[in-house]
Amino acid sequence: MPRFEPSILISDCWGSVGDLTFYHQNGQCFYKKKNQCVFKGTEGQLAQVDVHKRALEAWRGLEHSVQLTWNSYAEPVISHKPPFDGSAHISGHNLFVSAYHGFATLGDEHVPTPQPWQEFPVYAVTFLSSETAGSGDLRLRFAVNFENCPTPERYRLLLKLQLTRPGGGKNSGKMRNFLSLAPSSAGDSTAEFLIRDFRDIWGFDLQEYQAHCHYLLLDSRTGYRNIHTPLSFFFSI
Repeated sequence: MPRFEPSILISDCWGSVGDLTFYHQNGQCFYKKKNQCVFKGTEGQLAQVDVHKRALEAWRGLEHSVQLTWNSYAEPVISHKPPFDGSAHISGHNLFVSAYHGFATLGDEHVPTPQPWQEFPVYAVTFLSSETAGSGDLRLRFAVNFENCPTPERYRLLLKLQLTRPGGGKNSGKMRNFLSLAPSSAGDSTAEFLIRDFRDIWGFDLQEYQAHCHYLLLDSRTGYRNIHTPLSFFFSI
């Protein structure tokens, strides 16, 4: 892909403009033409679009003073977009929409009230086991360990999952979201996920799979989420 060359006027680019999308790889900025194919989206994706539309409408309906409160609470939240030197922060609008989506994922969609950002606890996730359930469902279990967290029950583990053939590569566009069946508990706990009709989702009927996933925490009190962590593993059924 063509590499973006900085100038005196523009030192860096990210996002999309016109038919171009700018992205970063190995510390360098590149650009490519946006895909023009028409994709109507799956039922789940269209449902997420509807949630996002409701989140935007809810933001527009807030009093300006409340929006300013959201802006103040967003100031310490580091942006995931460049520059990656810690100087970029998100807006109150970003924080509000993230909280709205978080509560919707938790099954409690509503207009969130402003909450100060709190750092997420230190935790680790390890794959434990897999088994089929019913005629076409899959259960995945993970060990979750929190370090010095007095209230682990406020967090749910969210899994962004893709199943492939052994040796298959990761494709973020084929990842699907799954929420742990129960909140976390103190110390070492187990997070269990039920993936219904898993063979139909990714189109594989195998004895062994490779799983690519991103896991993160959802805060049930604020709707906020932390930065995801990648994890890949093999399992047999």
